[in-house]
Amino acid sequence: MTDTATATAIPPRDAFAESKAITVETITSVQQWNDDLFSLKMTRPASFRFRSGEFIMIGLPKEDGKPLLRAYSMASPSYDEELEFLSIIVQDGPLTSRLQHIKAGDPIYLGKKPTGTLVTDALLPGKRLIMLSTGTGLAPFMSLVRDPEVYGMFDEVIVVHSVRRVKDLAYRDLLESKLEGDPLLEDEDRARMIYVPTVTREDFHTTDRIQVLIDDGRLFKDSTGPNHLDPETDRIMMCGSMAMIKDHAADLEARGFEEGANNKPGQFVIERAFVG
Repeated sequence: MTDTATATAIPPRDAFAESKAITVETITSVQQWNDDLFSLKMTRPASFRFRSGEFIMIGLPKEDGKPLLRAYSMASPSYDEELEFLSIIVQDGPLTSRLQHIKAGDPIYLGKKPTGTLVTDALLPGKRLIMLSTGTGLAPFMSLVRDPEVYGMFDEVIVVHSVRRVKDLAYRDLLESKLEGDPLLEDEDRARMIYVPTVTREDFHTTDRIQVLIDDGRLFKDSTGPNHLDPETDRIMMCGSMAMIKDHAADLEARGFEEGANNKPGQFVIERAFVG
């Protein structure tokens, strides 16, 4: 059976077995960013609540009818009427090989218990929030950067997105516009959001890895704060490849930063559910 056949053979909504842990929602739209990257939106249960930066399980039924679920960060702001997720396409991936064929109107599983450590509750108070992401690790930060409460906690919010190719810069237009049209952000909030995209394998105005941008100060060129990391005032969130997170965590700890958690806030956080 081909991937396409698998995708189109999804059972009708009433064939899904809802449970205490899973609900069944409907895909409302799909956006293809490139051949390997897409985002999808789905209906949101009226009772579903989450903190910006959290993740949830979503998925489809396996051939035996049992749920096939994977953790995905919400890319939508917490106030949105729909839920949005960003995904890469892995051709031999059990879930993404089928999700890539999903379309508006199709049913999809949604977990009921969002969780995660990429939340402001896991950070100590600070002046500058810096979000470091690679690839689809941008997703939770798309939720956080559109949360008005975040701007009440920090003077600046810097979103850093490192990808291999220019076409991998999902949400680039929205971020370059400083979230133009956002219904809840004030103009002064939008003015304090800084977007730092960098592309490592193609020509672009910034082509270095995140660590280089930190070390030479370019990451802070549009910031009103210092051109270096300061554990007294900077708070860091990281999401992306395991190698990136491991390297930056070691760098931050060497600079005097301490990792935080929901029960013990610190100066930087990572989502350990994604890094093992």
